[in-house]
Amino acid sequence: MRRRRSQGIELRGALLRGAAAGAIGTAAMTVLQLAVRRAQGKRLDTPVPRTWDEAPAPAQVVKKAAEAVGEGRRVAKRHVPLLTNALHWSYGTTWGLGYGFAAHVVRPRNPLAGGLALGVAAWAAAYAELVPTGIYEPPWRYPASELALDLGYHLAYGLGVAGAYAALDR
Repeated sequence: MRRRRSQGIELRGALLRGAAAGAIGTAAMTVLQLAVRRAQGKRLDTPVPRTWDEAPAPAQVVKKAAEAVGEGRRVAKRHVPLLTNALHWSYGTTWGLGYGFAAHVVRPRNPLAGGLALGVAAWAAAYAELVPTGIYEPPWRYPASELALDLGYHLAYGLGVAGAYAALDR
């Protein structure tokens, strides 16, 4: 009984560290995205789009989910900046929870490998999730440079999560 309780406490701790690490990894990804946008001379904020097709993918996901449950008309384009940020951060934190669970079970010795694997998995999942919804095109329709940049963002995320988790686990 005591062992089961301590395992539950250990798992809760791993999940909390994972969530915190997910937020830190999301921050790392966001900083890199903003730095690239600045270097490209683009806006740093998320503007209100003219059409929903011009909205960032996270806001489009929220819109499609709302439409699926019959509430699509309640999601206004003026909310795109808020929706984009809310889903970006909650999605990154959720992946961190998953990493915390996996790290609790596997007990990785090399956070670098775990971070790279997480980054590649999150990048691939984005295409697996967003292509069927029509939000993304299949990856072969994008220029290699765009795919590489997107992969780089996700690798920064994964390495941020793994590094933060390892630091919090000490």
